[in-house]
Amino acid sequence: MPVEGEIPHIPGIEMFGKSVPAETVGGDLFEYINFQQRYDIDARIQQALRLSKEFLEPLPPGSLVRNSVDDHVQWLKGISDFRPDMETEYRFARSSEQLRVSADLRDLYSMAGILVVDAQGHDIISAKIASTVHDTFHALMLTELDRYGKTTPMLFENINLRLAQSVTARNELAIDEKEDARENATMLYGEVHPGGHFRFVNFGHPPPLVFSADSCKLVNIGAARMVQFLPLGLQISERHPDRRRYYSLNLRPREIESSDLAEITLLSPGDILVLYTDGVYDGSDKQGRELLEAVIREHYRQPARDICDALLDHAVKRDEQLRQNGDVDLIDDKTVFVVKRT
Repeated sequence: MPVEGEIPHIPGIEMFGKSVPAETVGGDLFEYINFQQRYDIDARIQQALRLSKEFLEPLPPGSLVRNSVDDHVQWLKGISDFRPDMETEYRFARSSEQLRVSADLRDLYSMAGILVVDAQGHDIISAKIASTVHDTFHALMLTELDRYGKTTPMLFENINLRLAQSVTARNELAIDEKEDARENATMLYGEVHPGGHFRFVNFGHPPPLVFSADSCKLVNIGAARMVQFLPLGLQISERHPDRRRYYSLNLRPREIESSDLAEITLLSPGDILVLYTDGVYDGSDKQGRELLEAVIREHYRQPARDICDALLDHAVKRDEQLRQNGDVDLIDDKTVFVVKRT
C-alpha cells in the first residue's frame, strides 16, 4: 500500500485508497501512479525534442552510429533498391514521432494513474502474483513513456501475456487442458484527468461504482461503456505471434485497441468514483450494492479519506458476521479507492 506522500494532486480532484489484508500477507495491491513524482517529465520532454532534431541530421561520413535512426538508415543503404529519398522520409517520420512524444508527455503534469490488482487467495503465492503484475507494469511503463510518452493498449497486452501459463509449463505439470483454469489475478488500471474524467482498462475486475451527489445515489453505467476482459493470463489475442506458446481459454479475435478502454466522467462537484476488490463487494450482488450505497450516502459530503475508511469499516464488520456464521473461507483481502470531484 503506498504512503500518503505519493497521492497525486490534480486540480478539482481528491483521492484516497487503503487495503486491509485478510491474513498476514494478501493478494490485493493498489498504487497511485504519480507521474510527476516518479518520472522527470521535463527531462523526458527535452530528450524527445533533442531526438526530434538529431533524427533529422544525416550521419557524417566515418562517424559512429548515434541512435536507432542512424542504425536503420545504415541497414537501408545496404538493400538493393535503396534511394536517397528513403532516408529523408524515414528521418522525418521518426522525428515527428518524437515531437508527438514530447506533446503527450506534457499531459502527465495534470493526470494520475491508479493501479488495482487482486490476485486470487490471500497467501504468499497471491502476494507473489500481485508483485509480478506490479513489477511488470512498471518495467513496461518505462518503455511506453520512452516510445510514446503515454500508456498504450500494448502495455496491457504484454502484462496479460506475462501472466499467461506457457504450454511447456502445463505439460511439465501434467495439467489437463480440459480442467477449469484458475484465475490468477484481476487488474484495473485507469488514469484520472482534471474535470473528473477517468479512462481505464479492466481485466476481470469488479466494475467501478459512481455515486451522484445530485441524485444522492449510485448511478447505473451502461455495459457498453464498461468493456471488461477476462482476468490476466486467461485469454490471448489470436493475432499475437506467440499465441501457440501459451494456454488460453479461447483466443480473443483481436488485440486491445484504444476503443476498448472504458470511460467515466464525474460530471458534478461531489460526485464519487469507487474502485474496490471483491473482498469488499463482488460487483454483482444487489443487496451488497444497496448497502454500499447507504454507506456512501451517509458520508458523501466528507473527504475521500473518510469515505474510504467508512467503506472499509463496513466490509470489516461484514467479515465478523461471516466468522459468526462459520463462513471464514468467504473472507478476502479488502481494498477501496475513492476518487471525488471537489
